[in-house]
Amino acid sequence: MPITPKNVVRHELIGLTAEIIRARNQKNISIRGKVVDETYKTLVIKTKDSEKRIFKSQVTLKLTLLSKKKVEVAGKLLVARPWDRIKKKQKRY
Repeated sequence: MPITPKNVVRHELIGLTAEIIRARNQKNISIRGKVVDETYKTLVIKTKDSEKRIFKSQVTLKLTLLSKKKVEVAGKLLVARPWDRIKKKQKRY
């Protein structure tokens, strides 16, 4: 099943381009790069210079899907182990 704006929360995020558009820590805003790792509470985003570990619950992300569509996702919806989040049935947001 392809990743769409309606089901992005239930898919793997590694490999997608992410940009932080809102964050509790103002220094995290505008971090942009490719998602290279994901844990229960964090995302690792590879930027031009380094890798940044970001707490999911404290940010809102703009994800660029493989179809070049962009979608905003509240990080709170992503807090879970990646394999559990993929299996979990969630309300459409």
